[in-house]
Amino acid sequence: MVARTEEFVRREVLPLDDEHDGDVEAAGGDALRTRLQAAAAAEGLLTPHGPVEYGGLGLSMTERAPVFEAAGRSLFGPAALNINAPDEGNHHLLAHVATEAQRERYLRPLVSGRHRSAFAMTEPSPGAGADPGALATRAEPVDGGWRINGRKAFITGADGADTFIIMARTSGEPGESGGATMFLTPGDVEGLVVERHLRTMDRSMIGGHCVVTFTDVFVPEDDVLGAVDEGFRYAQVRLGPARMTHVMRWTGAAQRAHETAVRYAADRQAFGGRLADLGMAQQLIADNEIDLAATRALLREACAELDAGGRASKATSIAKTFAAEALCRVADRSVQLCGGLGVAADLPVAKIARELRPFRIYDGPSEVHRWSLARRAVRELT
Repeated sequence: MVARTEEFVRREVLPLDDEHDGDVEAAGGDALRTRLQAAAAAEGLLTPHGPVEYGGLGLSMTERAPVFEAAGRSLFGPAALNINAPDEGNHHLLAHVATEAQRERYLRPLVSGRHRSAFAMTEPSPGAGADPGALATRAEPVDGGWRINGRKAFITGADGADTFIIMARTSGEPGESGGATMFLTPGDVEGLVVERHLRTMDRSMIGGHCVVTFTDVFVPEDDVLGAVDEGFRYAQVRLGPARMTHVMRWTGAAQRAHETAVRYAADRQAFGGRLADLGMAQQLIADNEIDLAATRALLREACAELDAGGRASKATSIAKTFAAEALCRVADRSVQLCGGLGVAADLPVAKIARELRPFRIYDGPSEVHRWSLARRAVRELT
């Protein structure tokens, strides 16, 4: 499957990615996704992580890692295989938490690629962000269900999403632990408005990163996802695996940047010989090899723990934090090795560096993961 994914991405996806400099909306947005997913389905590559009973290929975390990396060599590859964020994480959450009726209504069309989804948790300041306990969006019980009011920001894929998973406070006050509940709703429900796109530096995410408002959005009781007031606990079901699949995809992109830079350095003549024969260039190449190998090793360890049924909170935090920074270093060194062409669209390294940088913030800033890891270490040893 890795070999077939590599060939599919090389033949069908990379040319479009490079032609449009990694800007998915310029390349066609949802129309592009639909076309590429149909091609992936025809080759037996669509939704490799999805539950088999809903049309996926059922790969474990460890098994999917090299497949996701192969897809991630193109910025459009994850969308083509239906493994892009936030859909991939939402697949996992619904498979583990949703009722059978909810899985039929919401999960099956996501696995098939007929629908896209969004996960609405992050809010404008002073609401939930890196500190989810600041959650301010509120759901109040009404006859037959719940009424949701609030405002969200940085909601990936919101524009055009068919399904929203909304995190809202059902008890307590912002700043208090607990009291959150997850709700499912169609994207066209009355009161749900995608206000605008936030103009971020990355441009490869279908549906953008959006500001979304919920004004008296009604959710029937049957569309509460999991138990009331247990939303933060269910979020952990999603976040650990989703962080690792981010690492998988971005490792593929960083690997492509590295290979591009090595080929360039091997061909470029400077100072009487090949650039690749100069000591300082060799150090950049070697450090990239080290960072890529260490990223994959930490990823394998975390995935093995997840596959064994563990929460892997520590392992996924370590792997995510290291990978986010290491892969940015790989991309940055690749830019440096390519010189002027490293910041031009003639080579893919500039766009990969651009897209990778937000990974140090998305799914938890590095500083928050370090804070959590330090607290854990002190707690375990005192």
